[in-house]
Amino acid sequence: MTDNPFGGGFDLNAMLEQAQQMQSQLMAAQEELAETSVSGSTGGVTVTLSGTGDLTGVELTAEAVGGTDAEALADLGDLVVAAYRDAKSQVDALAAQALGPLAGGGMDLGDALGGLGGQPGGALPGGASDDEPRRPGGFGV
Repeated sequence: MTDNPFGGGFDLNAMLEQAQQMQSQLMAAQEELAETSVSGSTGGVTVTLSGTGDLTGVELTAEAVGGTDAEALADLGDLVVAAYRDAKSQVDALAAQALGPLAGGGMDLGDALGGLGGQPGGALPGGASDDEPRRPGGFGV
């Protein structure tokens, strides 16, 4: 039996408990990511990012600098950007791995609420669609 005073199978307490569990799992995953460090390298440039994607360090080898003319500095800038992208893609992969089960494996609120959300094909209750203008207080019908 559910705690729902209106009867039926909708148990708000169970839904709230599940949401709280998901929130604590998400917070733990975010903390773990924040403590992670990832490095990406290319052409003598190494860029280090935190697990949240913040740039925390850039290391250059003597070969990477190769001179002080404008072309060498432009090339160096390109290498820093490439190294950053390499490290950022690793951070994104870690985040997807850590947070993916929480983001993709959750329940569909529309289903949990008995289909009160939009219906298949973008239709709304009453036959309105998402692209129809709406009257105040109505579904656009």
